[in-house]
Amino acid sequence: MRTRAVRLYGKNDLRMEEFDLPEIKQDEILVQVISDSICMSTYKAAILGTEHKRVPKDAAENPVIIGHEMAGNIVEVGAKWRDQFKPGQKFSMQPALNYKGSMDSPGYSYRYCGGDATYIIMPQEVMELGCLLPYEGDGYYNASLAEPMSCIIGAYHASYHTSMGSYEHRMGIVEGGKLAILAGAGPMGLGAIDYALHCDRKPGMIVVSDVDEQRLKRAEVIFPAEEAKKLGMDLIFVNTCNMEDVPGYLRDLTGGTGFDDVFVYAPVKPVVEQGDRILGRDGCLNFFAGPTDVNFSALINFYNVHYNSSHIVGTTGGNTNDMIESLRMTERNQIDPAVMVTHIGGLDSAAEATLRLPEAPAGKKLIYTNIFMELTAIDEFEEKGKTNPHFAKLAEITKKNRGLWCAEAEKYLLENWDK
Repeated sequence: MRTRAVRLYGKNDLRMEEFDLPEIKQDEILVQVISDSICMSTYKAAILGTEHKRVPKDAAENPVIIGHEMAGNIVEVGAKWRDQFKPGQKFSMQPALNYKGSMDSPGYSYRYCGGDATYIIMPQEVMELGCLLPYEGDGYYNASLAEPMSCIIGAYHASYHTSMGSYEHRMGIVEGGKLAILAGAGPMGLGAIDYALHCDRKPGMIVVSDVDEQRLKRAEVIFPAEEAKKLGMDLIFVNTCNMEDVPGYLRDLTGGTGFDDVFVYAPVKPVVEQGDRILGRDGCLNFFAGPTDVNFSALINFYNVHYNSSHIVGTTGGNTNDMIESLRMTERNQIDPAVMVTHIGGLDSAAEATLRLPEAPAGKKLIYTNIFMELTAIDEFEEKGKTNPHFAKLAEITKKNRGLWCAEAEKYLLENWDK
């Protein structure tokens, strides 16, 4: 099988190339990738090269395919797995394998398995660990985004609370409680809002803070407060950019009690400290954002740790059950991971988009691997549509969908763009 893929050779060395895949073995599966969303973790691997803990030392001689937030179709199934998987099935994949103590992971470590490719081979350990996940929903983009959504879901499950006099930890956010999502108008924050509104342990209040007015306005359009009210929740967006006393203002919104659950979505010292100061009794602060500084630290009030039972948890990634929850909720249209997506591109744009990820506008970049297309912001479709009727049609479709990517837009793209 001939494939085209973006491969990592070393630091800042990504190349789109065509090459032949070997015949699959009886314990492997051949798949066609349709979509792959770009993760900051892939950027870290690309700039570190073989210094990254998951990238093999011989990448210069045996390059690896990047990308791990993938979805597509099963093409050919090895004999070992024919009772479980069939050609034509849609799939998503959990990349965090943790196979026999190895750090190897699709998108970082494999010559023939990564999301930025047209065709790839799933190694047997993916199936053995239950990480090749069937998907029955509309479109492919939602299945790609199940991986980042699983990280969000995992954080909600990892938060915990206690009862005075008991050592039992009750897992999850407080049902009917007060939830704050700080620096929460970015892509992952939007996913966190969506999950909070539709999960099985809904809070009674959600306060979302950010310093970017444009991002906050977009969030308010996607998640109208009146719709949240119909679901029994008060949803409040707050721009803290020029606010003198952010913790004081946020605590006042709770009636002075503080928040039961606080999620911090940016590795910024003042934001972490704000989160600590707005915790109520038995409040849990979840530090979601992953810093690149190994010495990153912030001031925490340990008086409150001792007397107010406040506590801190950090999560990185979700497990397979979290990802399955994301897929099932998406299939039932309970959540829409498209809230995270701001840019669409083809495989030819994947390498540059990955290497320039930190300097690009916030939002998920979604790559369709079987087309050629310059990475384009959804809000630029209308302008490009003045000279390109295909962009005009995408603008029309997304405009009627609150400016969000959707199955109709994906279908039109796959049917009309250059292959």
